[in-house]
Parts: sequence; C-alpha cells; structure tokens
Amino acid sequence: MTSHSPTLELAMELIRRPSVTPEDFGCQELMIERLQALGFSIERLRFEDTDNFWARRGTDGPLLCFAGHTDVVPPGPLDKWDSPPFEPSIREGYLYGRGAADMKGSLAAMVVAVERFVKHHPDHQGSIAFLITSDEEGPFINGTVRVVDTLEARQEKITWCIVGEPSSSHKVGDIIKNGRRGSLSGHLKVKGIQGHVAYPEQVSNPIHRLAPALAELANTEWDQGNAFFPPTSFQVSNIHAGTGATNVVPGEVELHFNFRYSTELDADTLQHRVHQCLDQHGLEYSLDWTRNGQPFLTAEGELVQAAQASIQAVTGYATELSTAGGTSDGRFIAPTGAQVVELGPVNATIHKLNECTKVEELELLTDIYENILARLLAPSRN
Repeated sequence: MTSHSPTLELAMELIRRPSVTPEDFGCQELMIERLQALGFSIERLRFEDTDNFWARRGTDGPLLCFAGHTDVVPPGPLDKWDSPPFEPSIREGYLYGRGAADMKGSLAAMVVAVERFVKHHPDHQGSIAFLITSDEEGPFINGTVRVVDTLEARQEKITWCIVGEPSSSHKVGDIIKNGRRGSLSGHLKVKGIQGHVAYPEQVSNPIHRLAPALAELANTEWDQGNAFFPPTSFQVSNIHAGTGATNVVPGEVELHFNFRYSTELDADTLQHRVHQCLDQHGLEYSLDWTRNGQPFLTAEGELVQAAQASIQAVTGYATELSTAGGTSDGRFIAPTGAQVVELGPVNATIHKLNECTKVEELELLTDIYENILARLLAPSRN
C-alpha cells in the first residue's frame, strides 16, 4: 500500500467526498475531528441549507484565522475526465480530482500545518481559528457572511485571516492576493413600443434608444485605479431583445452588466452615475442592482510581511502582491478590520475538467502556512 504524506492523505480524503455546493458531504466533520484532537472548541453553524463551522484554539488575541470552503463546483461531463472527479488520482506528480486546487488541497495543508505547529508550540501566543463554509461556490448568502455576522454580534474579532483560495499563477506562492475589486451587477430593462419594422413611425425601438447610452457607459473612464488596483471596468454579460421574428421591432431590451471596481469608487457612486447617464438619454427603464462585494485591501501589516517572508524562506523566491481576479469570501471578513490575504495553490485548472495540483506544492503550501503561524504566534516571536 502506498504511503502518502499527511497533507496528501487528507486532501485525498476530502476529494472523495462529492461536496457539490452547497453540500458538505462530511468534509467538515473530517476536519473537525482533527481539530478537536488539538484542543479546538467547535461551533457548528448551519444556516438554511449550508453547513459552516467556527473552530478556535485559545481565548486571547491576536487571532489568526484560516478561512475556506468545502464545497466545489459541479464536475461537468464525467466522460470528459481522464479519471473520476471524486476518486483522487496521482499521475506524474499531480493530484487530480474536483477540489484538488479549489480548495480541498488548501484545507488539508491548513489542518496539517496547524497540527505540526501546535505539536511544537502547544502554548502558542494568541489564538488560532478556522472559518469553514460549504456556500462559497454557490449563492454565498448562508456561509461566511452569516458566520462573520455571528462573530461580529459578540465582538469576536479576527486579527489576521488567510483565505486558502488558489491565488498562485505558475508556482505556489508566486502571487498572493492582498485585496480584491468590488463587484456590482445591474439588470437593466429599457422600454420601447413594439411594431412592424416597415412602419418605423409607429414604433420606438428600445435597442436603438439604448445604443447611445450603452456606448457612453462602455467608453467611460470611471477612475484611473491606484497603486494596488487597475481602473474600474464596465462589462456587458448578456443582452436580449426580440420576438424571434425578423419583421418585428421589440418592445423591450434587457441587459445584464457588471462593474469590477477599485477602492477609488464605491457602489453608491457607480449607481448614481449610471442612472444619471440613462436619464440624460431620456430612456424609460427599470434597473435592479446586486452588490456582490465591496473592494478590500490589506496594503501592509504583519500578515502581508509574514506571508512574504514565509514564502521566501520556504521556496527561495519572492512573491507578488495582486488584487486581480474575481471575488472571494475575504470580502466578508476584511470589513471587520481584519488583515486578509489569499494564499493557495496554482489556479490554472480550477473549475475545469481534470482539475489538479502538484503534490510537491501541497507540501510547500503546508510548510508556508506553518511558517506564517510561527512568525505570528510562536512564543519566541517577541
């Protein structure tokens, strides 16, 4: 029987559980069992259809929290995988399976890193915590955001938070996310008057009426970004109009769009400017907004310094700070005042067929997490 490292073995056990969002399928209980053996107090927090847990070892500050999710995206067509997505497979130095990179590999590295750290520092300073959800890949309404609300209600504050999202680009630790752009979505409906294309005097084409306003929105410079964020972007994701007939002017056009915005702006300002543009073009419209997350930034501080130093010590190369990419659950934790970074495996195969991560890099990630713990909470740090 092949012997695997503790990190690899735990990652494989987690992958075997088909925890397609919002199902947890026993992943959290597997982690809880390991953490209870280390003296963590466990608080299971189920909201609606979502399993979450909060685990803490220690009662004093500062508090270092590992955050992550046990849910994964659906595997897609099973016959397109080279090996079954929920049967972990090791081939040519890579661990294959749904969640290998996003983010069961990270969860395994976190648990094993804490086990090793507690063994060497049973009387460590401050506290260690885990905030784990099964709602990150889904609607994200009953997961981390609800746990954070629970912690805030009792004034339990996280000092530093490491989110195990796959932040790396080419090799583990080459990039860490020290912030994310905000995400604001709009669902716009512009009214017109339906009729025959041969009688333009009797119709009002909503597509034609929207076009100048849409061109203005698409070409607007919303801001210039800053040292940490690129300029805010406006993108249309869907547009629909028409009855299916080629000789009918539609009575309505429907548009979905999204802003990814920097800390130079806020959602209220963006909404105001969009409404101002639509009003100036004299459109009859309705517009529903969804605020998916505010931008956050941990520009500097002990956590960023510890992460950079740990990556350098373990891998021998420097890391790059980045705020690129989509949103993460860090957006719910940062507003509490916590310093937040995302540090995890290479993201090249996440959400894809044959998702995988290098076995060697799971071991490096475990070492990095342990090194960060030592720099922040080891008794000798002061």
